[in-house]
Amino acid sequence: MKQRNLILVRHGQSEWNEKNLFTGWENPGLTDKGKLEAENAGRLIKNLDINFDFLYTSALTRAQLTGTIILSELKQTTIPIEKDKALNERFYGDLQGLNKDECRQKWGEEKVQIWRRSYDKGPPGGETLKETGERVVPYYMEKIEPHLFNGANIIIAAHGNSLRSLIKHLDNVSDEDIVKLEIPTGAPIHYVFSEDGAILFRNNMMK
Repeated sequence: MKQRNLILVRHGQSEWNEKNLFTGWENPGLTDKGKLEAENAGRLIKNLDINFDFLYTSALTRAQLTGTIILSELKQTTIPIEKDKALNERFYGDLQGLNKDECRQKWGEEKVQIWRRSYDKGPPGGETLKETGERVVPYYMEKIEPHLFNGANIIIAAHGNSLRSLIKHLDNVSDEDIVKLEIPTGAPIHYVFSEDGAILFRNNMMK
């Protein structure tokens, strides 16, 4: 029986992660630490000894760089790479570019926490996690899942909230529980699917 492999990986530390800024759709690159995280993710994935068929990533540099670094570590740089804004990080609206601690001082810890971690309440001018999922999941079902179920092995290099939305779909996580899920930078998550599309197992690969 042929297994189908899906790897999810959040980009390595970005320049704005390091500065504690809300990033969203802004487009900073990776820090040196972020590049090392991507290299380490590539080495972890290489240990699985899988030949991949596609890399899917967002329209943002930090995810794209992470994906290409991983492919370089795998020595699989010739596979097709699909980039789409449907896999972008959650759009943080008026908070983009602002320091998270300063936002807490301005609006209060409780309100900022609600904006960051509630499922259906978003920041001013920005997306909720629910709305993020409403673009991520249809893209996955239309563009990625058919290849996966046709026998392809796939890597998705994306962002904390776009991957959180996808994991909610794959693992049938509740609205309440998904907001508690933390996805570390550069730590791959490995899914194995059966021929009929059932998840055989899921493994959080440690950095």
